[in-house]
Amino acid sequence: MIYRRATAADIEGMFRVRFAVQENKLSDPSLVTHEICRQMIEERGAGWVCEVGGEAVGFAIVDLSKANIWALFIEPAYERKGIGRKLHDEMVAWAFGKGLRKLWLGTDPGTRAEGFYRKAGWRAIGKEANGEIKFELEKHNFTPVQEPG
Repeated sequence: MIYRRATAADIEGMFRVRFAVQENKLSDPSLVTHEICRQMIEERGAGWVCEVGGEAVGFAIVDLSKANIWALFIEPAYERKGIGRKLHDEMVAWAFGKGLRKLWLGTDPGTRAEGFYRKAGWRAIGKEANGEIKFELEKHNFTPVQEPG
């Protein structure tokens, strides 16, 4: 597995992963365009990908302009292998390194994503109008997972 910063060339692979997920499916795919994704990784924040055999199997994107985790998705066949946590930790550490003191995100209640974020130290602070749980992570509460070795 290779972890690296995302580029515009990765967008097709990110879309493939995004549309393969079983939870937190995109309700209106027309709302997320290639151009919006490009802006997120090149202008408003940054993204990371995990690839296997040259194919993206997971990705994460942070929007610095809104201090928001915009995306973190793993292809179903690669879930529960630590990919999501590694992408999460890279993205969050980078955002905090850019001077942010806290981040927020929203995710559907009752999903594995909800449990993932709680385990990673995120704190539920309310509900969004769309029913998602709003989570917040403050820099002083962020502890990346240490890799063995």
